[in-house]
Amino acid sequence: MSKDPFQSKKTLKTSKGDFHYWSLQALQTAGYAIEQLPFSIRILLENALRNFDDFGITKEHVETIASWKPEPSDKDIPFKPARVLMQDFTGVPAVVDIASLRAEAVRKGKDPQKINPLIPVDLVIDHSVQVDYFGTNYSYQKNVEVEYERNGERYQFLKWAQKAFDNFSVVPPGMGICHQVNLEYLAQGVIARDGQVFPDTLVGTDSHTPMVNGIGVVAWGVGGIEAEAAILGQPIYFILPEVVGLKLTGKLPLGTTATDMVLTITQLLRKHGVVGKFVEVFGPGLDTLTVPDRATISNMSPEFGCTVTYFPIDDRTLDYMAKTNRAKDQIQLVEEYCKSNMLWREGEEKIQYSSVVELDLSTVEPTVSGPKRPQDKILVREFKNKFSALLEEVHGRTYIPIEQRDVGRWYGEGGSQPAASGTGAMTDIEYETKVKNGLKTVVVKMNNEKFALHDGSIVIAAITSCTNTSNPSVMLGAGLVAKKARERGLDVKPWVKTSLAPGSKVVTDYLEKANLLDDLEALRFHVVGYGCTSCIGNSGPLPKHIAKAVEENDLVVSSVLSGNRNFEARVHPQVKMNYLMSPMLVVAFALAGRVDVDLINEPLGYDPNLEPVYLKDVWPSNEEIFEVMSKVLSPADFEKNYGEIFEGNEMWQQLEAPKDKIYQWSEDSTYIKEAPFFKGLSEEVKTPQDIIGARVLLKLGDSITTDHISPAGSFSEMSPAGKYLIDRGVEKKDFNSYGSRRGNDEVMVRGTFANVRIKNQLSSREGGFTKHIPSGEEMSVFEASQKYSKEKTPLIVLAGKEYGSGSSRDWAAKGTNLLGIKAVIAESYERIHRSNLVGMGVLPLQYIQGENAAHLGLDGTETFTFSGIQDGLSPLKKLKVLAEKEGKPSITFEVVCRLDSAIEIAYYQNGGILHYVLRDFLKK
Repeated sequence: MSKDPFQSKKTLKTSKGDFHYWSLQALQTAGYAIEQLPFSIRILLENALRNFDDFGITKEHVETIASWKPEPSDKDIPFKPARVLMQDFTGVPAVVDIASLRAEAVRKGKDPQKINPLIPVDLVIDHSVQVDYFGTNYSYQKNVEVEYERNGERYQFLKWAQKAFDNFSVVPPGMGICHQVNLEYLAQGVIARDGQVFPDTLVGTDSHTPMVNGIGVVAWGVGGIEAEAAILGQPIYFILPEVVGLKLTGKLPLGTTATDMVLTITQLLRKHGVVGKFVEVFGPGLDTLTVPDRATISNMSPEFGCTVTYFPIDDRTLDYMAKTNRAKDQIQLVEEYCKSNMLWREGEEKIQYSSVVELDLSTVEPTVSGPKRPQDKILVREFKNKFSALLEEVHGRTYIPIEQRDVGRWYGEGGSQPAASGTGAMTDIEYETKVKNGLKTVVVKMNNEKFALHDGSIVIAAITSCTNTSNPSVMLGAGLVAKKARERGLDVKPWVKTSLAPGSKVVTDYLEKANLLDDLEALRFHVVGYGCTSCIGNSGPLPKHIAKAVEENDLVVSSVLSGNRNFEARVHPQVKMNYLMSPMLVVAFALAGRVDVDLINEPLGYDPNLEPVYLKDVWPSNEEIFEVMSKVLSPADFEKNYGEIFEGNEMWQQLEAPKDKIYQWSEDSTYIKEAPFFKGLSEEVKTPQDIIGARVLLKLGDSITTDHISPAGSFSEMSPAGKYLIDRGVEKKDFNSYGSRRGNDEVMVRGTFANVRIKNQLSSREGGFTKHIPSGEEMSVFEASQKYSKEKTPLIVLAGKEYGSGSSRDWAAKGTNLLGIKAVIAESYERIHRSNLVGMGVLPLQYIQGENAAHLGLDGTETFTFSGIQDGLSPLKKLKVLAEKEGKPSITFEVVCRLDSAIEIAYYQNGGILHYVLRDFLKK
């Protein structure tokens, strides 16, 4: 068959020369209603047209996309991204896997150098910096030094990969956050490659990859497993999505920010229901939003639940490209191509959407979200009352206004107070605990100061995350809040751990030019690093005296951060309440020192003359912000910083890396180990068998996130992972984090389902524990899995709704596989995690609508048999399940096998997607 069955391949004459392109107008002329398709669907259509090979991508696939209708579809479509974006936490295991594929190819007598990325891969090291030092002008340098001490071996491995693989580049540590680097530099809007011109598209190994949708690039987060397959030339398959239109009207009122807007949209879209769907933004309100505003919205697509939140390319896009120093001829190419190929933002009135959600931007109010889900919106004016209600509802403590507590208001509100005269070392700390109606207050006396910590005290205030640090309006706004607070004599409370972690060095350049970095630093918001920090849980330890007061008195303390995630135990294991907000509000709440304050009507604090200072006194006007922006933002800053982005600092340049094309695995390494999944892989595929006599390893409730499943954050010496490292001579101080050890399967499998906040209904204890059903003994999840393995017992997980929501962590699936879990039964799945389970050969099963474990009477102590697998699988096939329990009637029910396409069935039959790729390579 012709490689161009729709006769859509045309020539486009541009300012950069002549290029072949695949014309959507040609399909419109042929009778397809392209003008009625959402722009995001048009880009999927162009992708299928261009990559048509009549094998992985067929004529039927193209027709399916071209005939898109607003109604839900069960049709599977392919997608081949133009490039892949990685961060180091997910990137290291992906590189380990590809290096392991090379190792197995050598053992099979094949040429390993044929296993190579087939499309460009950019890996940005941004997930490893931790806030160990803060509040000082040496914080950044010290944190970088500690980062290299902890991660030197991982960084050597990545530097090796940069030299060993084609099409693979690494942005060294300390240069920025991957999504902000992508938005400001890597994204091109349109790509000219090999004589062809086509839309810039990508997938990324981080769930916030859709941030770049704000500049008109279709992109979304996938697990490392899917990304590896894309890197090796495999299409990504998924169900043709519905597209929800988000219609914006009006404009943001004075005093509100893009952060308030996105938190409002998060709740709005969560209520509407957009999981697994595309969202596309349209309407007159779009004209009032800059690309950074749009990117703030797109960044939180995972929090909405959708795959992408797409903004079509328009004049605002080109304006941003110019301001960020994209080449003039590239900007011209973007305009010429998009206008020629029906991808320019126009004709919105003709587009059909699956449904439409409207938001009048003028109704947005100052907003925060929390304390443990991004969609739990709270208006700032209602925050104090909401906190007191949550304190009683969740923690059983009756709220007492600060002025009615036994300690004076000034201890809890006004900052540190003079203690007894004399000096003392930092170890001279005294604590006094007071309890009233269950509400706890701890008076801390340290050296010459005395202050009170109580439920609601803020112990972490972090300006962090690409969600907000990519937006100059809120970053400069935060600097102006700090400036005005200093002018009124206010200071951040002494118990607050502060940090500033910009997403690129451009941010510090414009803050310095505006003379606002000094004001932030005066309030101890010093730059701590250029990485994700608190947004991904790298908050670092609390100061020892604060940590002790919190731990020993079970205080319900809070964090405030300009991030996008606030799940339980994510920001810091000792912090039970976590609130998302704009950088400007982060500074304001750090000044107040507590969340139980009405910032609209109560003072932030008092100046040296005991005059109250309110939020309105330090809040800049829109005019002030825009005036500063116009003076300090320059394409030259982007040129300077991105001109040297791949060079790294002196420590990176001096880092020695192996030069072999085959990685030499070290038996002594506790960071990098050859992946166990491919060793001794048979070249023939075995028929999958029914699962017989399975036991439940975990019985879980709703909203189990990948933070609960995947190893993340720090871990103790008493954990299975800690014991493993200690047995190998690693001291507790050198444990680093789970994320940094994702290249070692032995550590990671021991940390799977080990989150301190996970609630397994089979265990009496919170955390990573379960019950070994035959013996009745409680133990860690890992120890139980080992015991079941010796007994040759297959394992399953029972779960509720939204299983696997949150960050795209491939180890949530890899660890599940290595624990011996053969299947998961859930009420519903997050898209990426379901796909990752398939990619690791774990069967995702779904209860029939309206059923769940409670409805069926399952308590998790039964043995389970699943039939219908070995008879042959088909997409969405129903399997029969038999649950048996001694002395009780057996329970039979059906589940839907969530292998959604023929290719997913092939992946499962092969034991996983990379097994499929390797076998395909070995055949050739």
